[in-house]
Parts: sequence; structure tokens; C-alpha cells
Amino acid sequence: MNTETFRQHVLPVSVIVLAAILFWYCLTIGLNAPGAIARVLPKNGHWGYGDFVLTTLNMARPVLPAPHQILLDIWHSLTQWSLSSPRNLLLHTWVTASAALTGFSMGVVLGLLLAVCIVHSQTLDKALLPWIVASQTVPVLAIAPIVLIILGSLGITGLLPKAVIAMYLCFFPVTVAMVQGLRSPQKLEMELLHTYATGKLDTFWLLRLPASLPFLFPAFRVAIASGLVGTMVAELPTGAQAGLGARLLTGSYYGNTIQIWSALVMASLLGLLLTALVSLLERIVMRTRRTV
Repeated sequence: MNTETFRQHVLPVSVIVLAAILFWYCLTIGLNAPGAIARVLPKNGHWGYGDFVLTTLNMARPVLPAPHQILLDIWHSLTQWSLSSPRNLLLHTWVTASAALTGFSMGVVLGLLLAVCIVHSQTLDKALLPWIVASQTVPVLAIAPIVLIILGSLGITGLLPKAVIAMYLCFFPVTVAMVQGLRSPQKLEMELLHTYATGKLDTFWLLRLPASLPFLFPAFRVAIASGLVGTMVAELPTGAQAGLGARLLTGSYYGNTIQIWSALVMASLLGLLLTALVSLLERIVMRTRRTV
């Protein structure tokens, strides 16, 4: 790494991260101060400023846990419990990731099919697109119990109901982006293919689909993040025994804010990982497209 790269990229990011961590610690002291004074520190007032700061940053039941408490909780969860233990966060992360990826796959397939139908049929364009937009006005918190009840009455439980709710959030950005991408070829390009007497199927594979790729991958990144949120929301009303959403719910029941924040941090890391995988796939596909 040369000096210029460090100055332009590493240094600004490091300064922002350090500032955010410092702000977090200050906020932790401020929010935990009333509880520390009321429950932990001696009532006679024989404590100094150092005792006060250490107490607020190391409370067992803090209002806001300090960053090092969250990291220690994650470390203990990963190193002191087996992968099959419900106390291991990797188990919960895998359960949530599997449902989110299943829902993302279902949402991508549904979104692509809807987009193709909308682009090739004016009737479906007028009939479907308004309902697709309207579907996203219903909060996922409202629709999740409905989906779970309907699928539960059909005997469908486990991963699939969570994947369906993730699909509900995933298909919309894929549909909108794919419609825009399939319609992006210029009139001159379309007429050029028509001069070769190409059919709709050849026009789709040779022109429309390649032109839609730059629109599609940003939508995938939005969809995978939305699918993760939908999966965690779906884990809340199901009373699931595993999953990051279930971990959040358990932490809220027992007032364990450190557990809640640990699950949130793992969810954030999972979201970053899934988004990075989509970006990697985008690089591979776009590089292959340029070399063809």
C-alpha cells in the first residue's frame, strides 16, 4: 500500500470509524449513567470519575452496551459453544442466511418473470405494474402474520414461510430494475435486429437481457438486503427457536441488551457478506460480458 492510497482511502475511513466508536462510548456513558448511579455505585458517594466511567462501560444489564461488551459476547458465543448449540451465533446466522437466500432466489425468479411479462405485453404492463407498486405499500410487519397463518393452515412451516416473506421484499426492486433494463435498448438497436428478421426470443437474448445487466445487479444488492430484513421480521411472530430474529426476540424478553446488539452486529455482518457476494458475481458477469 503506497502513501497516496493510505491518505486517500484508508485514513478517511479510519478517522470516521474511530469517531463513530468514540461517539458510541460517550453515548454509552451518558445512557448508562442513571442506572449505574442508582444500582451499582455505592450509595454513600465514595466513588470517583474513573469508577463511574468503568461502571457505565461494564454493566451487566446496560441500556446501551459498549462496543467491547458486544465483541466479547460474540467471541464467547463463537468460541465457547459448539456449532449446534443455540448459544452459538453462527447457528442463528446460518438459519437466517438460508431462509434469506431461499427467499432471494424465489424473489429473483418471480421478479424476472414479471418483468419479462410486463415488457412484452401492454395488457400485463397496465394490469400488473400498479399492483406490484401497491404491494410494497403494505408494511412487512402487517403482512408477515397473514402469510404465516395461511401457510401454517396448509401445514407449511419451517424455512419456507420465512422465505416467502423475504421473497415479498426481494421481487419488487428486481422487477422494477429489470423492466427498466429490458426497455433500455435504443430504437436504432431494435430496428437493426429487426432488419435481420430476429424474433422476440432472439431479441431478448441478444439485446434486451445484456442491456438489462447494469440495472439488474444494483437491484440484486437492494433485494438481498431487503430479504435479510424480511427474514428476521418473519422470525419474530413465528416463535422460531433459531435465527437472528429469534435471538433478538429472546434478548428482548429477558432484557439482555448485549444479546440483542450481538445479534444485530451479526445481522449487519451477514448483510455485508451477502452484498459482497452479489458484487463479486456482478464483477464476474460484467467482465465475462466484456470479453465475449
